[in-house]
Amino acid sequence: MEDATLKEWFTDDKYGLFIHLGLYSVAARHEWVQTLEEINSNDYQKYFDNFNPDLLNPYEWAKDAKRNGFKYVIITAKHHEGFCLWDTQYTDFKVTNTSAGKDILKELIDAFRKEGLRIGLYYSLLDWHHPNFKVDGYHPMRNNDKYIETYHEDMVSYRKYMINQITELLTNYGKIDYLWFDFSYESRNWGKFVGKGSKDWGSEELEKIIYELQPDILLNDRLGLSRGVKTPEQFSRSKGMKGELWETVQTLNNSWGYDRDNNNFKSSELVVKQLIDTVSKGGNFTINVGPTARGEWDDQSKKILQEVGAWLSKNGQSIYGATSCDFDAPNNCCYTQKGKKIYLHIFSWPYRTIALPNLGNKVAFARLLSDGSEIRFVDKKNIGGEREATDNLYKEVAEVHIKEAIDPSTLLLNIPIRPPKDLVPVIELTLK
Repeated sequence: MEDATLKEWFTDDKYGLFIHLGLYSVAARHEWVQTLEEINSNDYQKYFDNFNPDLLNPYEWAKDAKRNGFKYVIITAKHHEGFCLWDTQYTDFKVTNTSAGKDILKELIDAFRKEGLRIGLYYSLLDWHHPNFKVDGYHPMRNNDKYIETYHEDMVSYRKYMINQITELLTNYGKIDYLWFDFSYESRNWGKFVGKGSKDWGSEELEKIIYELQPDILLNDRLGLSRGVKTPEQFSRSKGMKGELWETVQTLNNSWGYDRDNNNFKSSELVVKQLIDTVSKGGNFTINVGPTARGEWDDQSKKILQEVGAWLSKNGQSIYGATSCDFDAPNNCCYTQKGKKIYLHIFSWPYRTIALPNLGNKVAFARLLSDGSEIRFVDKKNIGGEREATDNLYKEVAEVHIKEAIDPSTLLLNIPIRPPKDLVPVIELTLK
């Protein structure tokens, strides 16, 4: 994985879609519902018995994802509850034994692959359904003394189970571009329980098997081996690091699974700003949708993703293939860069002019990216210039910026009074 060409698709694609679909979608109150409410396996069975996403249309999902600007998808093959979204031969706790009666994971992979998206699979290292998984402070049965006294802990058996399932996924479903594990928590200590890390998962052996099966695959950093794509969750870094692969993964409403009564949605403008901020620091941005139990995306999620997609359709050049910039952006702005193109994302639209430090005499042309219209430079030798004759306010406004404008290292742009009708306006600067 040291070959830079193997990482190129990830650093270029920038924008990924996470999909969380499981039994928790039926409960519809957070994907950790089983442990948050300490539900035992017998009581959780009702969600298995009633799992039937009959309205799920894989090709509609895939077409929507492509239309909305996504370049790769990460699908939950198995979450912490242990339910498998594919026809695995290693447990009966799987989608083909539900009313759905089909391999939903395969259908989704085929559909997204047909639309040209790269395929990522999410696999939980935790498994609250497996009888040999060692109880810890995250387990739903952590306070059930009877269960703890009678269950048979056998992490050797569980590691073999994981290896078999990962082998199955990497053998029967074609090329998998990204394997997304979740998660290691070795440092956790609950007193009577301790966390789990790489030794518990057998991460070294697992990683070796994965690369033998699919040498070009990307892995994230949650096997506890201090390598792989770094994945800060629900926050972004204060700064990026050159040459490092990382992505921030975010929800739309603070829940990964479908959460019917949670209306705390991010605005589409905020999602775009988070995307820009992440790319400006050299990272990728992956946003999640939790489909309903019947297999549809809720209306609010669809609306947000469509609005972000509409912004990307006009401004995607500033995101795809772009990364951090060599120059520092002004306040309330973010730069991304792609070769000789610098993209100025303006979070708060200023009046008439904007000063760009250290870009004086370095820019050949500027344009508003959304419509391609020229953004003119302010002539520092003749502030006001020809515009003064027709607009007496221009000189007055320009003079507010004269101290910055007079600095030969500063580029001063003359921008429209009214901002473009865009979630975040972008100005493309072509370097000389």
